[in-house]
Amino acid sequence: MALTFTVPSDPQHSTAEQIAAVHADPGFGRFFTDHMTTIQWSVDQGWHDAQLVPYGPITLDPAAAVLHYGQEIFEGMKAYRHADGSVWTFRPEANAARYNRSARRLGLPELPEQDFLTAIEKLVQVDERWVPSVGEQSLYLRPFMFASESFLGVRPAHHVTHMVIASPVGPYFPGGVQPVDIWLETAYSRAAPGGTGAAKCGGNYAASLTAQAEAYERGCSQVLFLDAVEHRWLEELGGMNIFLVTADGQLLTPELSGTILEGVTRDSVLTVARDLGLETVERRISHDELAEGVRSGHVTEVFACGTAAVITPIRAIKSSGDQIVLPDAPDGVSLRIRQQLVDIQYGRAADPHGWLHRLA
Repeated sequence: MALTFTVPSDPQHSTAEQIAAVHADPGFGRFFTDHMTTIQWSVDQGWHDAQLVPYGPITLDPAAAVLHYGQEIFEGMKAYRHADGSVWTFRPEANAARYNRSARRLGLPELPEQDFLTAIEKLVQVDERWVPSVGEQSLYLRPFMFASESFLGVRPAHHVTHMVIASPVGPYFPGGVQPVDIWLETAYSRAAPGGTGAAKCGGNYAASLTAQAEAYERGCSQVLFLDAVEHRWLEELGGMNIFLVTADGQLLTPELSGTILEGVTRDSVLTVARDLGLETVERRISHDELAEGVRSGHVTEVFACGTAAVITPIRAIKSSGDQIVLPDAPDGVSLRIRQQLVDIQYGRAADPHGWLHRLA
């Protein structure tokens, strides 16, 4: 049975002036809406106590299991304002399914899809004024779940909290889409076979931060990780999946192998690419194949994809002993796919796959 959410009879609201000031320069993940949703879970009661409450600090016991054993997961998605004023999100059912796959891997309880969606809907409906209406601005939605039980024992927690918060965000590329340089990481690995690479959990991101910091020092925006066994096969960036476009009309991406996150944007890119007439191929791709393909002209574009930027073209892949430079592709495949996805998300193009879900 679906949960019933308790909603305050007189929700708090920021003023129109306060919201407008945030929308003028939202950045990413800096400001948050007036409310958040919470649901509790326990071994005895299952999921219960679903509420919409004012946004604010949460109280955790110092012995809360998440602080000691990192048992937590999260999702990332966006709400988009359409021209008629309505608010929609993109493929939330896919996020709900991945959330539960992550929960299973981290020993957390699965949250029914309807409750996952309702927690988002309640928040956006009350805080609808926070959804921007300019350009590629949107409202970033962050569902997350963590072990809130106070217990210093290494086992799945007996009390868990699910929450959703929301943050207005500006366009990832304020001045237009710009290609970036990325660093090929050969010392650190993001994930190993049998690990948590396919789950969206904080530990995977924490493990990437040292490499990310070193990439910044080398003038790169992101890190491209190789597999942990042979250090040969492309996996993914710190928070994005990677794609290659070939001269003969193929779109290549590393196959899902248990160490790569199954991105919702990744799957959407594959679908839109097929709609545009490209042949999509998911298989292992070595760094040597990438380097030789670029040098020979067989690989014409490389790009990354994820919720925040949708698609990011890659200009160069740097490493300690080499640099792979991609040709300019101002009208390339990557930008065609990106434009189609963004147009669907903002309601400017038809939605043939039924990806949009109305929130308000």
